[in-house]
Amino acid sequence: MAEAYVVEPDLDFIKEVGALGGEDLKKCYQCATCSVACPISPDTKPFPRKEMIAASWGLKDKLLGSADIWLCHNCGDCNVLCPRTAKPGEVLAAIRQYAIKAYATPKKLAEMVNDPTKLPILAAIPAVIILGLGFLLKLVGIDWLNIPPGGDEIVHSHFIHTTLVDIIMIPTFLFGVAVFALGLKRFLNDIHQNALLEGKTDKQKIDPVGFAQAFIRILPTILKHRKFSECTENNERSTAHMMVFFGFVGLFIVTNIFFVVLYGFGIHGPYQQINPVKWLANVSGVALVIGSLLMIKSRLDKKDQKSYYKDWFLLGLALGLGLTGMLTQMTRLAGFGGVSYTLYFIHLMFIWGLFAYTPFSKLAHLVYRTVAMTYAEYANRK
Repeated sequence: MAEAYVVEPDLDFIKEVGALGGEDLKKCYQCATCSVACPISPDTKPFPRKEMIAASWGLKDKLLGSADIWLCHNCGDCNVLCPRTAKPGEVLAAIRQYAIKAYATPKKLAEMVNDPTKLPILAAIPAVIILGLGFLLKLVGIDWLNIPPGGDEIVHSHFIHTTLVDIIMIPTFLFGVAVFALGLKRFLNDIHQNALLEGKTDKQKIDPVGFAQAFIRILPTILKHRKFSECTENNERSTAHMMVFFGFVGLFIVTNIFFVVLYGFGIHGPYQQINPVKWLANVSGVALVIGSLLMIKSRLDKKDQKSYYKDWFLLGLALGLGLTGMLTQMTRLAGFGGVSYTLYFIHLMFIWGLFAYTPFSKLAHLVYRTVAMTYAEYANRK
């Protein structure tokens, strides 16, 4: 006698997927057009049809443990061709956001980052930390925060000392890394167990060396955004996404170079504009701003595509980080001290928010999707 499989739907999961952008889920009548239409879906066990079934049944654990939800790039082909306008791409995007919240710790902060009513609190936290620690240090004679800054030359470190910035930002960055590390450990275990259960791989254990080799093989696909280029409806998104992606990468490289130069060689800024590292910083900042604006324009132009708080949080963070950084430099060069110092403070708030909130926001998909694509390559997912 065959063993019965009891389906126990998680109704709260279904409701939250709807609230995160998958409200058209119940329109799906399982015609499989989405899986046929998707240009990047694997030949065996293709998505997103099976994910639509699992979501309709409220099979939360099955979906959270699937790498396939991350292989989808939400290009929109399935949304356009769906005869019932169930928008499978949007449903998978909602499931991914649910997964980000599920794997992130602490849960309270994950809820706050995804709640628009908590945005003022999230914005106030870095301001309170910077000002609070600065004033506390002044009480013991350490003048790392000066309002107003002294001197005729506009030097941002005279306003907020570089050391004060670093002792705030470095632990915050490490906090974000730790959140990702804990989440990815569970995530990788879950997707491997799911792949074994569904016959997507015959590898009983993950070999770290083989996994690293798979990452190297898949890296050109990620860097060149090849999957976006395979899409039909929204393949133009690849340009904007690449600008934002490489903008972040460039600024990360610049930050690390300046950190090494400062603490390794004792060289302080501000740096001259002819400095090659400064060129990289300027190009990266411009790419981040333009890429963010193009992504915003794309969302505003598509009347048939809804945007949600998770989308605007990501775009606002990227655009705000790029704009405040560029304007801080421009106003410094123009001699507008008060404006430049104010923009610098806001820029630091955005940096802190980037480090602290990324593991809980849509921006975390850069990490989770990279791991999922690497695993698919490692497992020979076809």
